[in-house]
Amino acid sequence: MYAWIWRHLPGNAWVKALISLVLVLAIVYALFQYVFPWAEPLLPFNDVTVDNGMPAGATVPGGGMAVAL
Repeated sequence: MYAWIWRHLPGNAWVKALISLVLVLAIVYALFQYVFPWAEPLLPFNDVTVDNGMPAGATVPGGGMAVAL
């Protein structure tokens, strides 16, 4: 697939490399601006179900602090 794209781009190797870079940047921009914000509510990243039963900031035996991750 990449060889097909490379063959169909105009210009010499430097021009093709520059056009390829611009295409990659445009795709990354489109993903971050449109696709990822659309998909974010559909992903379960905020559905945390793990709980160690200790309140945040509580001390544990041995003098350390309990850290809720």
